[in-house]
Amino acid sequence: MLGEERLSYSVLSARVAGLASGLRSAGLRRGERVGIHLDSSIAQALSIIGVAQAGGVFVPMNAVLVPEQVAHISHDCGISALITSAAKLESLLPILRSIDSLRFLVVVGMDPCSDFHLPTFDFDSMASGANQECADWGIGKDLAAILYTSGSTGKPKGVMLSHANLIAGATIVSTYLQITPSDRILAVLPLSFDAGLNQLTTTVQQGSTLILINFVFAKEIVVMLLKEQVTGLAGVPTIWSLLVQPKSTLQRNVPSTLRYITNTGGAMPQTVLKALQSLLPHTRIFLMYGLTEAFRSTYLPSEELERRPTSMGKAIPDTEILVINEQGKLCKPGEVGELVHRGPTVSLGYWNNPEATDRVLKPNPVMPPELGDVEKVCYSGDLVKMDEDGFLYYVGRRDTLIKSSGFRISPTEVEEVVFQSGAVRQAAAIGVPDELLGQAVKIFVVPRDGEPFDNDSLLAFCSEKMPRYMIPKFIEVLDELPKTSSGKVDYTSLRQREGLA
Repeated sequence: MLGEERLSYSVLSARVAGLASGLRSAGLRRGERVGIHLDSSIAQALSIIGVAQAGGVFVPMNAVLVPEQVAHISHDCGISALITSAAKLESLLPILRSIDSLRFLVVVGMDPCSDFHLPTFDFDSMASGANQECADWGIGKDLAAILYTSGSTGKPKGVMLSHANLIAGATIVSTYLQITPSDRILAVLPLSFDAGLNQLTTTVQQGSTLILINFVFAKEIVVMLLKEQVTGLAGVPTIWSLLVQPKSTLQRNVPSTLRYITNTGGAMPQTVLKALQSLLPHTRIFLMYGLTEAFRSTYLPSEELERRPTSMGKAIPDTEILVINEQGKLCKPGEVGELVHRGPTVSLGYWNNPEATDRVLKPNPVMPPELGDVEKVCYSGDLVKMDEDGFLYYVGRRDTLIKSSGFRISPTEVEEVVFQSGAVRQAAAIGVPDELLGQAVKIFVVPRDGEPFDNDSLLAFCSEKMPRYMIPKFIEVLDELPKTSSGKVDYTSLRQREGLA
């Protein structure tokens, strides 16, 4: 449901079937990729399920992405179709003509476009059309989705998820959160996030109610919690920090139906955790850790919060978490090593990027040699340690990835936009601690020789070229960036300036 629009499961099933039939009639073939660039909406949810039912691969794109980022994703995975809205289509038109693989569009909120160079279909007409059975259903091991996520360098990479991955994630989460048909889950996270997508798949699997919301202020979340008698809510650190502010509506209106809350997208600050415990004494709080390449890895049961408030918890059901040292051996309690995830939610790797896949998905280091190389496990790049009771604690990242407001940001992407401004000759981005965001983007710049530099002008340029979550919060001007002996930017030195290394 969204606002006053409600869909029963029978109506949902009929509209998904109509959409799937329409996509196949438009020419979609099994395994072809379909981009979905929509705001949080019922149409977005229908599109995700409908593409899968048609035998296609859905590629959800965050609604805040700018056209250049949509173009990168579309080119990278070779989308055959794009489902978008009339409002977004206008800004996307200049880049769509360059996507050679794109064969047709499906548009929400408009009649078929007559002056575009590709066949264009009306979403509502397609979803309400006759249902013709789709023949090539495929199996659980087939590719179902590609979720794009930034790495520490370069453009975002597409994480490939199978149908089996998605079903396993839904089953596992509904098990430890004890989700039933009576639950009413408020979806404040984008469905393009793995955690947001899981709320959709879990809700459908369990026959629960999913409540979609597009919000600007935290008070809108509180209003919806009360109005819709919400029982479950997942959020990133930014949301929780806003909800516990002294002037927050949550301080005056405590939802009595809220059974559980969970975190994602980074560790929850301890001050925020304590405030939530005080504000929501009857709500169970589950701290969780995960990564898109393997979905969810660990969770801390609410009954352990008082004893282990800084812990990531233990492995989710049907999953094993290994802590591996530099020699490829299991770490002892208290020893720092890399978190390695094995289980049914390990992804298929990165789309069309075997080198990056091989760096993350590797043979199980503790598998008996007699079994051979029969299993790939996910090396997270996160350093952790385990206590004597098997509970895990986060230590830090191996790479330079910036995690802000639940988003993973590539420093290179930020730097590229800053260079495009023409105002600098050198730039380097790092993440710095931020109580509200988890990490904030800081950019070090060296202005062009002999030219004046203005922070506000650079920020204005960035606001036009990148989503809000990527815009640097801090800018520091240097005469020169520190370099390594090989002439590369010395990011370690920059982090040391901030007291981070």
